Amino acid sequence: QVQLVESGGGLVQAGGSLRLSCVASGRTFSTYAMGWFRQAPGKERESVAAITKTGGTTDYADSVKGRFTMSRDNPKNATYLEMNSLKPEDTAVYYCAARWVTGRGSIYRALNEYSYWGQGAQVTVSS
Repeated sequence: QVQLVESGGGLVQAGGSLRLSCVASGRTFSTYAMGWFRQAPGKERESVAAITKTGGTTDYADSVKGRFTMSRDNPKNATYLEMNSLKPEDTAVYYCAARWVTGRGSIYRALNEYSYWGQGAQVTVSS
């Protein structure tokens, strides 16, 4: 079991930056692959970024490539999403998610591949 708590959301003007954090409970954070997802009003939840349990590999949605960076700090039980050059269409509730991984680490982008979710953090980008 792992519990996830996001922080760092807020209101920012277009072109600005925000950094989301997700802190996990428990002592085995390094055995979880992590992902960031977002859900805008009236839309389905979508994958934004994902990272392997070691942090060695990341993957991004095309819409955020070159603007967002996902990272993790396993000793701190934390993962981060650095968001730059924000656009109004980035406005959404952002969720971090965790999936326990055995053996060799893989990267996961689908919602149904994750078992644990945070409560979400609102990000609003004004034009």
